[in-house]
Amino acid sequence: MELEALLNYPRALPAMSRTVSDLLAEMNKEDPSPKRVAGLVAQDPALTTRVLRLSNSAFFRVSRQIGSADEAVALLGMTHVRSLVMAAALGSSFKNVPGVDLMQFWRYSLRVADISRSLAALLRQNEGNAFTAGLVHAIGDLLMHIAMPDLIGPIDMGTPPLDLRRADVERATLGYSYADVGAAMAEKWQFPAVIVSALKNQASPFEDDSYDPLGGVLHLASWRARAEEIRLDEGGLAATFPDMVGLSLGLDLDSVLGKDPTEWSFSQALSAFID
Repeated sequence: MELEALLNYPRALPAMSRTVSDLLAEMNKEDPSPKRVAGLVAQDPALTTRVLRLSNSAFFRVSRQIGSADEAVALLGMTHVRSLVMAAALGSSFKNVPGVDLMQFWRYSLRVADISRSLAALLRQNEGNAFTAGLVHAIGDLLMHIAMPDLIGPIDMGTPPLDLRRADVERATLGYSYADVGAAMAEKWQFPAVIVSALKNQASPFEDDSYDPLGGVLHLASWRARAEEIRLDEGGLAATFPDMVGLSLGLDLDSVLGKDPTEWSFSQALSAFID
């Protein structure tokens, strides 16, 4: 299936609720209103519940319990609230994806988000953008499983979704990868251009004419989270570390491993995705 046909496949792209559409429109403004954002979140009880679950999870280490959308906006800031809104919207959109263990998928995605934010802080990049990009970096994989299970199934058999070689195998087989699909989806959902670019370039952030530091952060964070998921030992970590990407960002193996999440399971945050 061609990429354009995939993106136009019925039900491949989840429908965005009116509340989420209005929230994105407000948060895309040059000077968004915190009061309006909080008010829009509060209009949707299910969205509010998911946002608060994430707000109070280990990700943000807030000093007190956040009990309302107003408090979430005040304590976490607009950039992180945007991340939480998109996370909540995605969590409610994908309920059953053939061939995908959604518990594993969201656990892995949350790990990438956490590591991406930590690496962004180290590199003085925008932490909110890094968190959001990390959270949705593999969303294209879900769309591909929904739209073309007959093509993806054989790829899964030879190269599981979290295999370190997955993007290369998809591109060799299909001509594109989950990275391209996710970037196209993010563009349709009006994500900031810097996130769309990072999603598109994450597999090869510094090759050809590309120079995408946020894409490089995603590359390193997804490598680390995949390595943890498949239980690579010290030798495996050293052998598979993306040296050239690390070198381009000024990061070595120890620097990346030093940003491992303090909590790998993220059980409370996962509840926002798996009801």
